Amino acid sequence: MAAAVNATVAAANATKLACPAPMKATSNGSWQGDNPLDYALPLLILQICIVVVLTRILGYILRPLRQPRVIAEIIGGILLGPSALGRNQKFLTTVFPKASLTVLDTVANIGLLFFLFLVGLELDLRAIRRTGNRALAIAVAGISLPFIMGVGTSVVLRKTIAEGARETPFLVFMGVALSITAFPVLARILAELKLLTTDIGRMAMSAAAVNDVAAWILLALAIALSGNGSPLVSVWVLLTGVAFVIFVALAVRPCLKWMASRSPQGEPVKESYICATLVGVLAAGFVTDTIGIHALFGAFIVGIVVPKEGPFAGALIEKVEDLISGLFLPLYFVSSGLKTNVATISGAQSWGLLVLVIATACIGKIGGTVLVSLAVKIPAREALTLGILMNTKGLVELIVLNIGKDRKVLNDETFAVLVLMALFTTFITTPIVMAIYKPARQAPAYKHRTIQRANKESELRILACFHGNRNIPTLINLIESSRGTQKQGLIVYSMHLMELSERSSAISIVHKARRNGMPFWNKNSDDGTDQVVVAFEAYEKLSNVSIRPMTAISDLQTIHEDIIASAEQKRAALILLPFHKLQRVDGSMETIGHAYHSVNQHVLRHAPCSVGILVDRGLGGSAQVSSRELSYTIGVLFFGGPDDREALSYASRMAEHPGIDLVVLRFIVNSTDGESISVSVDDSEGSSADEKFLNELRAKVAAGNQSITFEEKTVRRKEEVVEAVKAIGRCNLFVVGQKPPCMPLTQRNDCQELGPVGSYLAASEFSAVASVLVVKQFDPTAPRDSFTIEGSSSEDTDVPNTPATSSYAK
Repeated sequence: MAAAVNATVAAANATKLACPAPMKATSNGSWQGDNPLDYALPLLILQICIVVVLTRILGYILRPLRQPRVIAEIIGGILLGPSALGRNQKFLTTVFPKASLTVLDTVANIGLLFFLFLVGLELDLRAIRRTGNRALAIAVAGISLPFIMGVGTSVVLRKTIAEGARETPFLVFMGVALSITAFPVLARILAELKLLTTDIGRMAMSAAAVNDVAAWILLALAIALSGNGSPLVSVWVLLTGVAFVIFVALAVRPCLKWMASRSPQGEPVKESYICATLVGVLAAGFVTDTIGIHALFGAFIVGIVVPKEGPFAGALIEKVEDLISGLFLPLYFVSSGLKTNVATISGAQSWGLLVLVIATACIGKIGGTVLVSLAVKIPAREALTLGILMNTKGLVELIVLNIGKDRKVLNDETFAVLVLMALFTTFITTPIVMAIYKPARQAPAYKHRTIQRANKESELRILACFHGNRNIPTLINLIESSRGTQKQGLIVYSMHLMELSERSSAISIVHKARRNGMPFWNKNSDDGTDQVVVAFEAYEKLSNVSIRPMTAISDLQTIHEDIIASAEQKRAALILLPFHKLQRVDGSMETIGHAYHSVNQHVLRHAPCSVGILVDRGLGGSAQVSSRELSYTIGVLFFGGPDDREALSYASRMAEHPGIDLVVLRFIVNSTDGESISVSVDDSEGSSADEKFLNELRAKVAAGNQSITFEEKTVRRKEEVVEAVKAIGRCNLFVVGQKPPCMPLTQRNDCQELGPVGSYLAASEFSAVASVLVVKQFDPTAPRDSFTIEGSSSEDTDVPNTPATSSYAK
């Protein structure tokens, strides 16, 4: 009896040693002798900080390779795990002790839960239903062949490194792992490569959307089969899962639709609606976890049924994405990395199996896609590119692997092999596509690349770029001023410059911007009350100007390529760019970022036509001015040279508007005394061209054109130039050349792209009301690069908002 009691006590003591007490939430502070790393909350804070800093550094390092952020997060997780830094047991037990892993996994899964809700928000079932037969065939082939090959590979793995694995669940998990295409990751890769709006990009996105839905169905099947119960239990799990989906569609979706209908455009969404939806996401996760599928499945289904029209979905994304994507989601990759031990892959057999798995994944996905693509008449190069793009893996792949690991379907070595397979296949996507598929083509030459031209009656095409709503009133008023006579046609391509950030909503914006090949506003859409839409649509109806909308959604480092390519494709004569500084209430100029400054510099360097940089000080006020009420005074400071001639040509066209007066002040430099303000010019050719050009203007004044005032001023020093400019009087807009033969008029010039005169006029001490347009004339002799996008042609398309569609993208 005593022996039995002693054995029981010993067993209890052993249990206490094996199961340490759970970590408390917060400490009393180091001054009271507590180590913060022994408590859950401060340790979790440290873990989050380490994870975010490491993944951001890796993302910055991989940025020149145009790798999606998921690559940096997967690598960061592996580096923090036992494969690298975790090999140091002191680091592992201090920063990621076993007692903290439950808290880390819980927080990571909550972040993942809401991220999958965002992924569901990105998927539009209506767009998937409209997927063409060719994209559907490609998606089916891209799922079925790698699934079959994955099942075949699983037989080999079960006889080597995965001995003892349950047969049916292991077969299904392997098939799912090899057949997945990462929909959000693919969208980012396409955007980075400027392929999102091309035929191949639209085909890939359509097929990936179908693949994403199929992957979740297969994942639900795999989870149901991975239970430890009888096959009858798996059937009950599947049936109750189907019942849950039906319930969400019939009961939850009407509630969400009701809340969306009571959230009108332009008004904030009620906090109670946001809270109810987020609680519903958690409740759905609880239900699916109770069923035995996984909590993530419920969140994903709720995201799918949320109405995509109106501001409701956007408000949900805005509330959730930054916190989840920026802080909590990287924890999931670290949680995966802590389970990934590359050291378990040892010996020729293990590395050979890794090569086998990678080869199977690539051959199955790429081969299946290529075969079907060729069968539906897609050219071989495009078919191969599609196959490589569809081989992209991502977060869903890791979810599948982690669930398989947690359910004892995958052992440590198999898990590590499959994680490295996902990392490798995604990493190689961008460089291979860049190597084999180069859609940029040299655009055919076109005649009118400048405003100054012999044929004054020819059509003028302007590519007007803007960042947001604040630029629109001035832009529309400038377009109205540029109409000229009715004989002269004016076509304006209004390009909305949108940064492609790491936020998941950026992908959602991409889908809305180019859904079904439509421009950034769709007159038939339900959410057509956007302010941008109203402003341009109203102006187009009230004027004779043709406004054709476009959208450039790219990283700010490469968005200039979209601007240049679109200008060349649309045969623009002038690109209008917003200045990278905005005026504050006190009249001073505040920069919106160095990246926007670089965009303007790149465009000026490589533009295929003339360029104008608009310093916006509220031309016409904060609202659009009607044609009858428009009354401006435009000033031109003419020193000479091609840029000044181009500026005066544009201003002369504006002077044809009945509400505009033009004041031209020509400076004649006499540098015999004092400080010279002129720079060296070609007096023979440049002066003669200036005189010939000014003679035409003098003729207009002599003919009685009262809207033009021409004056010549002889100056010797820059102080005299400044005094003459101030004496002009109040002007609404100054139009000047970028590089006139004039020395700088200010002591400091941090904006070289404005030139010496433009920099002075843009300075806060000169004026707080006069807008400035700095014009650079196209120089055909200057070296430049072509960024023309696929589909460009010598003839403009009937629907010039999007690239031309080839025969196979139907």
